[in-house]
Amino acid sequence: MRVLGFGDNIIDRFLDRGIDYPGGNAVNVAVYARRRGAHAEYLGVFGDDDSGAFLRASIEDAGVGTGRSLVRRGESGVSSLRVAAGEREFLDWNGGGVTVREPIDLEDGREEYAATFDAVHSSVYSGVEEQLPRLRERDVLVSFDFSSEAAFRTPDYLQRVAPYTDLALVSCAGLDEDDSFALLDRVVQHGATLALGTRGAEGASVTDGSLRLSAPARLAAGAEVVDTMGCGDAFLAGFLVSLHGSGWRRGRRPDAAALRRALDSGADAAHDQCFVEGAFGHGRATPAAASMR
Repeated sequence: MRVLGFGDNIIDRFLDRGIDYPGGNAVNVAVYARRRGAHAEYLGVFGDDDSGAFLRASIEDAGVGTGRSLVRRGESGVSSLRVAAGEREFLDWNGGGVTVREPIDLEDGREEYAATFDAVHSSVYSGVEEQLPRLRERDVLVSFDFSSEAAFRTPDYLQRVAPYTDLALVSCAGLDEDDSFALLDRVVQHGATLALGTRGAEGASVTDGSLRLSAPARLAAGAEVVDTMGCGDAFLAGFLVSLHGSGWRRGRRPDAAALRRALDSGADAAHDQCFVEGAFGHGRATPAAASMR
């Protein structure tokens, strides 16, 4: 399977550790898909600052190619957070920097490049919503992370994105199973083929508007969780690679057995991610304030 991360990259700055880690939804899913045996690449915009160079080198070192990505003048995105009792707490971010301000598009042959992949993954933080209809015209599966904010669950936003989405990932943290399915059903009703909801330690659910399946999380019993950064992205990557391996393609809906295997694979991937620092390691000491742009 060939997977393309399309859109956001960011520095995850852990203030409690004094360490910067590379990350971003599109980046993470590409890295995690590679861990699950896929060939993965990343297409996005890097800032021309030191953080941009660090991000790109880290992604490449994780085995994910970035050769078609762009470098634009401007600062990299930085998200500040800390971890308490194994759970991450986001504190602030700088708006995503040039990566979000001047996002990647599908011009200059990038549409044709993206079409060489089996699946393209992006997110609400990537600024690529207007590019999705072009991907939909190609024979490539589109997965999209709708995150957890209410702004990305309005009828207007869902109508803008869901019709061009084959697999929608929705954070359902804090919702019970019934409320999770109600939210996932809304995403499917707006046009998504499949909607996958993750609820952390409470497990995950998936629906195509007809089939409804849930599965428990694979809990890290007897082991100390490092942090939960990237667990949702890891679940999505494990789910996506498994489902594609079962024969899922656009126009061919997966059956219950394939969805069950995909949920189990996603749970395994999320479990393994609990023991990784940051999204995928590659941390470095946070640069001194005086040297930051």
